[in-house]
Amino acid sequence: MNFLFAWRYFKAKKSTNAINVIAWVSIVAIMGITFAFIVVLSVFNGFEGLVKSLYSSFYPDLKVSAASGKTIMLTPEQLQKLSAVKGVNTYSLVAEEKTVLINGDIQVIVTLKGVDTSYESVAGVSQKLIRGNFQTGSTDEPSLVLGNGVENAVGIESDKYLYPLTVYSFKRGMNISLTDPSQSFAAANINTSGTFLIQQDIDNKYAITNIGFMKLMMGLGPDEYSGIEIAMHTGYEAEDVKRGIQQLLGASYKVETKYEQNQSLYSVMNLEKWFIYGVLTLMLIVAAFTMIGSLTMLVLEKQKDIQVLKSMGANNNLIQKIFLTEGLLLAGIGSITGVLLAVVFCWAQVKYKIIAIQGGTFLIDYYPVQLVASDFILVLLTVSLVAFLASWFPSRKAAMQPIELRS
Repeated sequence: MNFLFAWRYFKAKKSTNAINVIAWVSIVAIMGITFAFIVVLSVFNGFEGLVKSLYSSFYPDLKVSAASGKTIMLTPEQLQKLSAVKGVNTYSLVAEEKTVLINGDIQVIVTLKGVDTSYESVAGVSQKLIRGNFQTGSTDEPSLVLGNGVENAVGIESDKYLYPLTVYSFKRGMNISLTDPSQSFAAANINTSGTFLIQQDIDNKYAITNIGFMKLMMGLGPDEYSGIEIAMHTGYEAEDVKRGIQQLLGASYKVETKYEQNQSLYSVMNLEKWFIYGVLTLMLIVAAFTMIGSLTMLVLEKQKDIQVLKSMGANNNLIQKIFLTEGLLLAGIGSITGVLLAVVFCWAQVKYKIIAIQGGTFLIDYYPVQLVASDFILVLLTVSLVAFLASWFPSRKAAMQPIELRS
């Protein structure tokens, strides 16, 4: 019954045309805000998914490192038990340290990461090459795969440069000698084989080489490593696999999921999304004032109807429900229309790339969008809540009108 009255009031011609105009203005305002809600959150989801996929190319599902200090000890027996942990697919041993990379007069500080032959099964760096090949060489003849930013910094093209670069690394446990500083460094020549492009923070920081060469530069023992990177089987939860590895290795080892390796990144992205949601909610609240005005004028328009309904036995709750339903009806028309328009727009953006990213410096040339069901639920609940609160005061005013009997 409430809906029937609300629908009749919505369709009925009003004595003052401004009531109709304001009602449609409120519908259009809610439609526009709902459209913006879905589109902006979908674009954010698209960029978030893109960034996560880029970071996933470099960071493994799980990483084991030292709880304190820089290196860990992993015996062949421990590695065998590790590979038997439920959910572990494969692993790669790594050794990394900050080094100085020299090309003539150019000196660049990079994090040099030594990896074994299983690394390509754990991380997707080899799939992100823009030049050359993913060749790390051997202990005696190492090769270097550079991040794009590192390559630019040393001023070469990795697949065309014929001369070796020189790499310097601090010797572990050695103090810098003022009389002969060279005694404190390990130095070697290394050729370049390729360049990867993943994400600026990674590209400007990392270069990848052979683990045997890197252990030699760092002075590590046979069973000593900086860490171990692990790829999981699909269908397993990272926390469950992490728990099994932690129980196996003990408290002196730190096991991190992909989220924990980039906790600050994911926290910032999550905060940004809630900030966007808050801004759009404020815009929705401002738009709801048009609904308050529309319903207030409708209550004044329907005073005689309210009197008649009350004289026929309608109580205050029924009157209030009628006008609450009227407000929710306006919000429902606006929000559903906004959602449909947003879905069509996002589909068109994915298919036809309507809005391009200017400048040509990003990995893609259009704004990515990703529709997520939880966003639709969140937006519709938010619109419903704001519409309910906006409708409450006019509907309450309608319900509290006294019955006036006239002779």
